[in-house]
Amino acid sequence: MIHDLLTGAISAFTGLVLPAASSRSVETDSLLFSLIGGTILVLLLVFGLLLLYSIRYRHGSPANRGNVDQRSFAFEISWTTATLVIFFGLFLWGANLYVRLLQPALNPLRIAVTGKQWMWKVEHPGGQGEINALHVPVDRPIELLMTSEDVIHDFSVPAFRIKRDVLPGRYTTLSFTATQPGAYHLFCTQLCGTDHSAMTGDVVVMRGPDFERWLADNAAATGLVAQGRALFTHLGCSGCHQTNTQRRGAGSTVRAPDLAGLYGRPVPLSDGTVIIADDQYVRDSILMPSRQVVAGYANQMPSFAGVVSEADLTRLLAFIKSMAGTS
Repeated sequence: MIHDLLTGAISAFTGLVLPAASSRSVETDSLLFSLIGGTILVLLLVFGLLLLYSIRYRHGSPANRGNVDQRSFAFEISWTTATLVIFFGLFLWGANLYVRLLQPALNPLRIAVTGKQWMWKVEHPGGQGEINALHVPVDRPIELLMTSEDVIHDFSVPAFRIKRDVLPGRYTTLSFTATQPGAYHLFCTQLCGTDHSAMTGDVVVMRGPDFERWLADNAAATGLVAQGRALFTHLGCSGCHQTNTQRRGAGSTVRAPDLAGLYGRPVPLSDGTVIIADDQYVRDSILMPSRQVVAGYANQMPSFAGVVSEADLTRLLAFIKSMAGTS
């Protein structure tokens, strides 16, 4: 009952200032206002006591100061313990919320986002592309796979209470579920150059049928998987990384591991370590193949750094995921 009242009050207050348009917005606001409220109470207590005792026991005051040798620390211990318990509880709440925010969503719609001075480039699984806009369906988990072409950016949607750094040379993920249809401001909140303030956009949340209609109206000739398959063949990757090619002819030499079923599985490396074949591993294997050589294979794959773009990496990754049954 008290939690519902608190949640409703916070939602009503923040709604006047900033929409709460994602599944985590209200809880994030509740934690923030609880931290602010707890801090204000402690400040009032500390400075109130300072003011009270500075007046009561000022020089020349007739107030009884008692026997210093028999004084009790019960009050000091009590309020110190109480504030410790309150703030430790807030810490546990915040840590729990942070961990849940980082957990991948179940069966999400995965969308690729690339930051570049000074724009956001978005690619949907069906091949639909956007610039400085992101269309998503309401009440469906979304997972963004993000990277940068140049410097550090930061993907921030205040109405969703989400904010995540977008790093060059690395993938970061961000999950959210939008709960209110509408258009919400997207910002880069990491200083990224002279036109940093212009790196904005909109996240457009649509009802299911409207989103499907938008996808159909903006349909590409081929989806990311088909584009990745064509690029995989064009770059010559299929000559070494597909089973039917490797096994062609008796006594043929297998030069590279088959990629079918690779994504998400552990990969033993030549240095004795084992790594999971995730997005970052696939990216590094394409751009820096000598960094993590698979056990049992020679270090002979050429680097494609400077040959494939971030968009090409997104397409190749989509294709490799599809070979493992992961979209």
